[in-house]
Amino acid sequence: MDITQVQAIYFIGAGGIGMSALIRYFLSKGKRVGGYDKTPSELTEQLNKEGAEIHYEDSMACVPDIYQDPANTLIVYTPAVPDSHSELTYFRTHGFEIMKRARVLGELTRASRGLCIAGTHGKTTTSSMVAHLLKQSQVDCNAFLGGVLKNYDSNLMLSDTSDLTVIEADEFDRSFHWLTPYMAVIMSADPDHLDIYGTPEAYRESFEKFTSLIRPDGVLILKKGIAITPRLQSGVKLYTYSATEGGDFYAENIRVGNGELCFDFVGPDIRIPDICPGVPVKINIENGVAAMALVWLNGATPEEIRTGMASFAGPKRRFDFHLKKKHIVLIDDYAHHPAELRESILSVKELYKGKRVTGIFQPHLYSRTRDFADEFAASLSLLDELILLDIYPAREEPIPGITSQTIFDQVSIPDKILCTKEELTDLIKDRRFEVVLMVGAGDIDRLVEPVKNILDKW
Repeated sequence: MDITQVQAIYFIGAGGIGMSALIRYFLSKGKRVGGYDKTPSELTEQLNKEGAEIHYEDSMACVPDIYQDPANTLIVYTPAVPDSHSELTYFRTHGFEIMKRARVLGELTRASRGLCIAGTHGKTTTSSMVAHLLKQSQVDCNAFLGGVLKNYDSNLMLSDTSDLTVIEADEFDRSFHWLTPYMAVIMSADPDHLDIYGTPEAYRESFEKFTSLIRPDGVLILKKGIAITPRLQSGVKLYTYSATEGGDFYAENIRVGNGELCFDFVGPDIRIPDICPGVPVKINIENGVAAMALVWLNGATPEEIRTGMASFAGPKRRFDFHLKKKHIVLIDDYAHHPAELRESILSVKELYKGKRVTGIFQPHLYSRTRDFADEFAASLSLLDELILLDIYPAREEPIPGITSQTIFDQVSIPDKILCTKEELTDLIKDRRFEVVLMVGAGDIDRLVEPVKNILDKW
C-alpha cells in the first residue's frame, strides 16, 4: 500500500503524542482520519475539533464504515496497545494493511532530509528547539515532534519550501530503526525500556544500529562521553558536543542567576556570544548546544540562532512554568527516567538557589520502577521535600511487590510523604511551599491546574 495515496487512516492509540503528529499530517493532506484511544484528553479533543473522528470504546461498532474497507484503509497502531485489543484483532484478521507508527513516520520522511534527534532523555526539548530555530530562519523545515511546541501550539510543522524534516527518534520498541537520517543527534543512552531490551547492553546496541542508518552524505552529532561506538557508513562526518569545553561544539562564559541564563556558543569556525534561552534552565545549555550545532550545519545564521533561542518557549510539559511569582513558583516537567529527573531537580535548585524545592513525583511503569528504584531514590533525595504519588501503570499490569513504596523507602531526605492522586490537593491546602516541581510522564499533568489554583490563592 502506498501510504501517500490511501484515503482513510485509522489510528489505534490515537491520543499518543507521536500518533497525533501523524493524525495532523494526514488531516493536512485532506484524508479521512479516525481512531481509538482509551480515555479522552485535551489532545484527543483538539484532534476531534481539527477533523479527526476519535472514540473511546474498544468496539468495532464504534468504527465508522469508511474505516472498514481494507482496500482503502491503513491501520496505524502504537506498540503500547495490547495484542488483546479487539479492534486491532479484527483488523489483523480481516486483511487490512497494518503498520506501526514508527514505520509510517519512516515511510513519510524517507524522501526528505531527516534531522533525527535521539536519546533516553532530552530529545523532545531539543528536537522542538531545532524545529523552532529552523522555522524562524530562512532555512525552514518540516517537523514531527514528541511534544506540543508552545510557539506553534502543535507538534507538526509543514513547509512548502524545505526538504528538511525534524524527527524525534524514539528508541522504544526500536522504533528509530525505521528512520533514514540525513543528520542525527544522540543526546544520551542511559539504559531504559528494559522490559523491551532486556539488558543495558542491548539498549546501547540499538543506538549503535541507529548510527549505521545515517546516509553516507550525512552527519552524526554525538554527546561527548556516551558509551556507544558509532557504526558510521563511509562519508558520514562525526562531531561531538558538550555543555562545557571538551566537544567540537560547547558552551562557555555561562551565567546563571535571578531566573536568567546566558552563555556563548562555540564550535568549529563559529562563536555566537550571549545566547539566552527563552526557557532558562541549566539543562537547556546542553540541549541548546546540540540544537544550535545542528541548525548551524544546515545554514542558519548566527543572528537567527541567537534570536530563535531567545524566543523559544519550549514544548508543553518540558519545564513548563505555571506560576512564577516572588513567593511561589510552580513548574511541570515530563522527566520520568532517573537521569533526567536528576537534571530537572538540579536545574531548579540552581535557578532558585536558597529556595526550598518540593518535588511531586509520579513514577511511570512498574517495570521502570523495579529496574531503577535505587537510581530514582538517589535523584529524589536531591530535593528538600518529596511528595511521592502512586505508580502510573500505562501499558503494564502490576508487578507483585513493586509499588511507590519501593522507591520511597530508599529516599534519604527526612521530609517525604507518600500519597495518592486523590489525596494530593487536600495535602497541598494544608502546607506552604516556595518552589514546587511536578514531575512524571503519566497523568500527573491533570493535577497541575488544581494545584496551581490552590497555590495561586496565597
